[in-house]
Parts: sequence; C-alpha cells; structure tokens
Amino acid sequence: MHIHFVAVAGTGMGSLAGLLKSRGHEVTGSDEGVYPPMSTALDGWGIPVAIGFAAENVTKKRPDLVVIGNAVRSDNVEARAAIDGGMQTSSFPDALYEHAIRGKHSVVVTGTHGKTTTTSLIAALLHACGREPSLLVGGITENFDGSFRDADGPEFVVEGDEYDTAFFDKTPKFLHYHPDTLVLTSIEFDHADIYRDLAHIEGQFEQLVRGRAPEATILAAADCESIDRVLAHAPCRVRRYGVETTADLVGRRLVPDAEGTSFDIEEDGVLLGTGRVAAHGRINVANALAAFGVLRARGVAVGESLAALPSWKGVKRRQEVRGEAGGVTVVDDFAHHPTAVRETLDALRQRFAGRRLVAVFEPRSNTSRRAVFQDAYAEAFANADHVVIQYVDEAPIYSAFDEVTERLDAVRLAEAIEVGGTPAVACPDVPAIVEHLAVECRSGDVVVTLSNGGFGGIWDALLKRLA
Repeated sequence: MHIHFVAVAGTGMGSLAGLLKSRGHEVTGSDEGVYPPMSTALDGWGIPVAIGFAAENVTKKRPDLVVIGNAVRSDNVEARAAIDGGMQTSSFPDALYEHAIRGKHSVVVTGTHGKTTTTSLIAALLHACGREPSLLVGGITENFDGSFRDADGPEFVVEGDEYDTAFFDKTPKFLHYHPDTLVLTSIEFDHADIYRDLAHIEGQFEQLVRGRAPEATILAAADCESIDRVLAHAPCRVRRYGVETTADLVGRRLVPDAEGTSFDIEEDGVLLGTGRVAAHGRINVANALAAFGVLRARGVAVGESLAALPSWKGVKRRQEVRGEAGGVTVVDDFAHHPTAVRETLDALRQRFAGRRLVAVFEPRSNTSRRAVFQDAYAEAFANADHVVIQYVDEAPIYSAFDEVTERLDAVRLAEAIEVGGTPAVACPDVPAIVEHLAVECRSGDVVVTLSNGGFGGIWDALLKRLA
C-alpha cells in the first residue's frame, strides 16, 4: 500500500509511519513543524516529508490510505482534499489498530502519568523473557533505540493516550486499541483544552473499563480515588499495585543508590523476591510493579520477571543526562503536570543525593499554560533548591468550549515558590534563562529542565555557556 500521513512528525504518527515502512509499505508524510528527533528518525527510515500542507500532497499521487493526525484541523487543505476526494482515510488510532495491533494480545498502558515509562518497561521485560513483543510508545526507548518495534511475539504493547482521536472523532485514543490487558497508572485532571473537569476525564476511563471482555485483566494503581470510582463496575479481573501500601502487588523497602533502586516485591502478602530497576523515585518503582504485574498476568514465571527487571535501560527525556559542563550536570525531563514535577524532583533528590537541585520549567502544554494549576505548581517545586519559570506567551488560550482562559502567571508563581522558602525567578525566554543560570549555578549543581517540548534547545545552549 501507499500510505500518507497528514501531520507525520508527531511522536505517535511518526512511529506508526516507521513501523509500516518497515513492513514494506510505501510511506509518505507532510507536516509544518518538523524537528529532531522525529525529523531525523523519519529521514533515517527513508520516509519523504513534504514541509507544509497542500492538496497536491495527496492529489498528485493518490494514496491507498491517508492517516490524519489529531493535530490536524477540519479546514486543513490536505485532509479536506483526501476526504472530499473520496480517498480512504483513517485516524491514527484506527490505523494503528487495523494495520498493527489486530490479531495480537493488546497490552495498553493508560493514565495521566508514567505511560511512556511503563510501556517501555513492559516491552523491554517481555523481550528479555524471549516473548518478542511489538511496541509503539510516545518516546525513544533505550532498549530498542526507537519508538516502535515490529516483532513476531504474541503481545503488542502500546501507550494509550486519553487525548482525542481526530477532528472527526472526539473519543479518546485509548478506546480504539481494544486492550486485552489494561494498565491504569493514575487519573488526574489534565488536557484542559478538551476536558471540563476531573469527572469528565473519569467518564472516559470508565467507558474504557466497562468495555473490557470478561477474560481481560486490568492492572491498576492503588491509593487513587479516581481509579477506585472508574473500577467500580469493571467486568473483568482487576489487580491493584502500589508502593508501601495495601494492594495485590506491593513494592516495599526501597533502597536507592546512584544507579537505580532495589525493592522487595510482595504478591498477595507473600514475598516474591527483590527487584531492581535503573530508575529512582516511588513513581518509577510503581511503574516497574505495573510492568511486573503484566508479565505475571501473561504467565511469565516470577524468577524470569525478576531477572528481567534490570534489563530496562530507560527512555530519552525521562531523567536523561544531557551533559556536564563546569561541574554542573544538566538533566532533561518531560514532566509538566504538577504531580509529575513533584515526583521527578523527588526522584532526582535520590539519584543526586547531597547535590543542589535547580529546576527550570517551561509551561508549554495546553494545561500548564493555563492558571488551573497556579497554586499546585508552587507546592510541586518545593523540593528544588532554586527554580526558574519561563513566561507564558501572550497568545489567547482557547478551550474546546469556546472560552478564553486565564494564563499561568510565571511571576506570581515564582513569588509563591519563594514564600515557601525556595528561591525562584521568572525569565522571559531561553537566552535570559541561560544567562541567569550561568551566574546562579556552581560546580556540583544539578540542573533539570522540565518541558513537554523542545524548550528552544536550552540544553546545548546552557552546556555551551557553562563551559
């Protein structure tokens, strides 16, 4: 087939394009914002990308299938040419299921936090146990040096996003993957551009849970009231997991060191053994427990699962060390929700014990640019020694409900963080942040940048300036 992707440079779209290319299909794409790492990956896979959207991208050589990304608006000229021209079109989730997942045991990882890490963990552990899983994940996994894997084993492991599917289908992506094994890591308010409130989000997860077959299995985090409500009418087997809590699968006695964390694993009150994962923080131990639980549900022996845990190498942009200059270590992380910020800083405290921790935050996501978490962020950064917040741009922020919402106030946030006892400043842009850090930082410091975007290439600029 000739398959064309409209908005191919997104992590999910690009990964599916690469997977289908690896299967021998002719794959083309188009997009406006094309930058590394996806631009580099697409080029490496031999997928030609037209810069900018144009009707001729699909009319000049008519594809057999046009996949339309969820970032594409209804008036996009290329999408309109495909739809109005009677071409076969599909959303990204439907194309992924029909052309990759169908016929496999679908392992879907959902939740507000930890999806990418947990998805990559499950695939890495299954691979270490010889099960040859397929994978599609919203990040670059160190184990497979990419964001997808096409293999012959029985499982397909995929990250299930709660964001909507396409302009012509406003249901969450995760509803399209028909999970046989479902992981639910957390439920909190997010995606304020398409969800009204927490109850609105819970309703989508409840629909996902209610739709499971009786023979399915759900692995769900403990100690979360939203998850409790969502699971109230689960039609299938449910196993709960957590750290130092009451659950079916529990991690206890965490022992962190510079390279990772060791912990005991108990199942139904019985000690199974000691696991080890190359990550830090309670949130990552919980992610490892979820992956361990999936392997147990798939019939992998305890000894094999425990032996596989240390094989996981991590994911780029999750506590990734970008370099060191002037004695300052620069770390990059994807965290942008207040809970993720707090947990990431806690994890880095363990990893870099005794070192001064400087947090640099770019409010970039549709939710973080809003004032909805103005107070929550002030608490989330309490565990840093110094905080830098980038200004939110002046562009209006609209929601799906046609209302203009208030922006996060970076200056007021910095002031609130200082009231809590942590020095903090707000800076207008990356050059200003880099200059501030060049003066503020000293040898031994750890600087962590927190953003779900490219952050203006701040890592290289900062390392160069510090050197």
